[in-house]
Formats: sequence, C-alpha cells, structure tokens
Amino acid sequence: MKLRPIAAIALRQLYLMRSSPVRVLPMIAWVAIDIVLWGFISRYLNSVTGGGSGINFVSTLLGAVLFWDLFTRVMQGVTMAFFEDVWSRNLVNVFASPLLISEYLTGLIVTAIATSLVGLLVMLILATWLFGLPILSLGLLLIPFLLVLFSFGIAFGVLACAMVLRFGPASEWLVWPIPAMLAPFAGVFYPLSTLPGWMRAVGRALPPSYVFENMRSILAGQGYSGGGLVAGIALAALDVILAGCLFALVYRYAVRSGLLARYSAESAS
Repeated sequence: MKLRPIAAIALRQLYLMRSSPVRVLPMIAWVAIDIVLWGFISRYLNSVTGGGSGINFVSTLLGAVLFWDLFTRVMQGVTMAFFEDVWSRNLVNVFASPLLISEYLTGLIVTAIATSLVGLLVMLILATWLFGLPILSLGLLLIPFLLVLFSFGIAFGVLACAMVLRFGPASEWLVWPIPAMLAPFAGVFYPLSTLPGWMRAVGRALPPSYVFENMRSILAGQGYSGGGLVAGIALAALDVILAGCLFALVYRYAVRSGLLARYSAESAS
C-alpha cells in the first residue's frame, strides 16, 4: 500500500466537509443528544433509588451509551465515506484508477477514525462536564476498550459497504439498524448472564461484550478479566480481517459480472 492514495481518499472527505458544514453537524449533534438524554435519565434513576441500589447509573448506564455510540460512529463513519462515492456515482471513477482495494478501504477507515474521534471528544466533554462521568477511573484500560470498539466498528463498516456494493444502493436501509440489532446480544446495558443461552453464545462472539462486561465489573469494584480483554481484541482483529476479505471478494464479483459498471439502484439483481 502507498500512503498517497490513502491520503487522497481521506482528503476528499475533508474537502466535502469543508465545502458543506452541514456534513459536520451530524458528527456532533447526534452524540450530544444521546449523551444529554441518557445523562438525565441516569441522573433521574440515581435520584429515584437514592443510592440504595448500590449502583451509580451515571457510571454504568451513561458509560455504556458513550461506548456504544463510539462503535456506532466508527461504523457509520466508514459507511458514510463509502456512500459519498455511491451517491455521486463515483465508484467507477475510483476503481478505474490504479487504486488498490486495501488503499481504498484504509482511506475510508482513516476518515472514520478522524470523524469518530471528534464525536468521542464531544461525548467525553458533555458526559464529564454535565454529569460527572468518571470515565478516567478506568485508567489505562481505556486503551484496550477503545481499541476493541474502534476495530469492531471498522469491521462492521466495511461489512456494510460490501453489502451495499453487492446488492446496490437500495440496500442502504439495511445498514442503519445494525447497531440496534447487535446491542441486545452485546450486553450493552446488562450482563450477558441475563440472556438466554443461545443469545449468550452469540454475545460471546461479539468483541464489545467483553468491553461492557469488564466496564461493569471495574465500576463495581470487582476488577477486570485480562483473558476477556485479550479475547475481545483477538475477535475484533479477526472481524476486521474477515470484513476486508469479504469486501475484496464482493468487489471482484462486481467487476467480473459487470455489476460495478452498471451500478445503480436497480443493480441488485
């Protein structure tokens, strides 16, 4: 891979945002709304229980919302960068250039990381300033937590791009519900032990479940599972590799079948 083509893909997204500030607003608005809404809900639950439950809902509930929003922003950062090429019918121009698939995907990932870091910064400022979220109490464990969530978001972003490339722009609506469909299995707001057996098995295959299980354990003063974190990181890395391979396979199929050349909303056949 060469750095120049990767930088060109990322630079295109920067130019799009610079020319249209409206594109920047969703990076901040939605995360701000989520943090404020769930922050007040957490504060209300603390006032109702009066602290008698032994649970600080600001730490557990709002912390879970922050981490899950981060995964969502990373995933949507990858897909939105890809959709810009879809909506502008620029895919043929991009892939007609001497650009490697790995370089294109890396450019999308760099864009997603940059935009999601902006959202993460906004979430951290609001959560700590308005609601006193003790996110720094996690210490150095924040690094593997964020690594897992970034990697998993990248994997599902690339997977969503492959799905739209294969089935056409009309399948775009299938992308947006993915975080909501994964949340019950990942144990975002509750331990995996509350789930039935088959859902628990699915949850253990999802890297974020190890983040949320360890986060709740740390906030409850019970320490963390080093083996669980290693498993989460390994699964997230595997997901990224598999998603990249799937995108490459779908791309080759689109080229051989002529799907890429006639790419439109009717090309899902």
